[in-house]
Amino acid sequence: MASSRAKIAGSVLILALAASLGTAPMARADSLDDQQAALNAESARVQQSLEFVDANIAKAAGDLVVYQGRLPGAQQALLEAQGRVASAVKEADALAARVDLAQQSKAQITAQLENDKQKITDTKKLIGQIAAQAYKSGGVPTNVALLFGSNDGGNLTETMDLANQAMRSQNATMTKLTQQSATNVNSQARLDAVEQEIRDLKAKADAALAREKAARDDAATKKDEVDKLIADTTRLDSQLQAAKPGIQAQIQQVKAMQDAVAADIAERDRKLREAWLAEQQRVAAAAAAAARAQGQAQGQAPQPFVPPASNPRGNFGLIHPVPASIPITSGFGWRATPPGTIDFYGQGGYMHTGIDFGAPCGTPVYAAAAGTVFSAGWGNDGGGNRVKISHGVINGDSLTTVYYHNTTVVVSSGQQVSQGQLIAYSGTTGNSTGCHVHFETWVNGQAVDPMNLL
Repeated sequence: MASSRAKIAGSVLILALAASLGTAPMARADSLDDQQAALNAESARVQQSLEFVDANIAKAAGDLVVYQGRLPGAQQALLEAQGRVASAVKEADALAARVDLAQQSKAQITAQLENDKQKITDTKKLIGQIAAQAYKSGGVPTNVALLFGSNDGGNLTETMDLANQAMRSQNATMTKLTQQSATNVNSQARLDAVEQEIRDLKAKADAALAREKAARDDAATKKDEVDKLIADTTRLDSQLQAAKPGIQAQIQQVKAMQDAVAADIAERDRKLREAWLAEQQRVAAAAAAAARAQGQAQGQAPQPFVPPASNPRGNFGLIHPVPASIPITSGFGWRATPPGTIDFYGQGGYMHTGIDFGAPCGTPVYAAAAGTVFSAGWGNDGGGNRVKISHGVINGDSLTTVYYHNTTVVVSSGQQVSQGQLIAYSGTTGNSTGCHVHFETWVNGQAVDPMNLL
């Protein structure tokens, strides 16, 4: 009882501690496999939300979500296990009480049997005494003696009275002996039945005790699991909270580098568009001059130059940078900080400027369009081994594509590549927690959703 109360108190403490830690809200799942899959997906989402941040920190944040998500289920399993212990203890106690009652009944029957045996012995002794007394009084005449009148009348009458008295006493004693023997047989049957009941109850009690031990062992395992989850959750939460200033400084540093990359792309694309527009205007001016000369001859005015309308999808005709069978694991756009995790960004999330393909390490990565490589190899912007390709200006729209986290890069800066040409092999370099390809498309110096161009 004391042990059970201690465990229950421990569970209350566990629940209180878990409540103080907080847990990430998880969608309900019908099975343990579904629950684990949901937790794994949530962990991946947390780690993706920290892309370009230290991989160990991202992994710790993902683990924290998993531990927090598993804790309520582990606590419930512990409570259920403790309930099974209580039921097993109750069953074992009830069987033990029944065994005690059966043992008491056995003792009573055994005592009764001993008493009955003594009564039978006493009765047999009494019968012997009756027979001896009859013999000492002259005995009971035989039928033959009565027939031949060997005794006188008085003696015969007296003898007959004595014989009748002896017979009555002996008959009564014999009846009592028979009854006592019957009682003895019945008591022995009851004793046999009680002994069998005791054997059965002891077998059931042993089984109940085994179930109780198994339940206690299971509860102890569940308790250890809960304790470990709480310890791991507390440790990771403390680790992340302690690392928060450094992580935020790193995020700011990465953000500054990414802003510099964005500014470089924007400036490059601006110059390309200006050069393209100047060339188009030059060509248009030459055409206008020719048209004016022709128009003067024919009396017609030349048409002014009008830049084409922007239509990136129709302009570029991009192909997927990885085989089509590889799924997209994270899309373009705002990435909100997952519930239950630390908002390292201080603004509820950040902008994911590309899409992630879940490509295993070593997957070939291809150029989405023809162009010129202007950056290849390792970078300090968290993207690891990356490739950046300028695709020039098409119908007034400039395009740049970027490929991050590659294991190896097989092109070099300044190299001309064709659409579909092998440029790298996927990996998990830089600040990445798993093999994938981070793919970005920049149109006119702005990051856009690649899915609108592919």
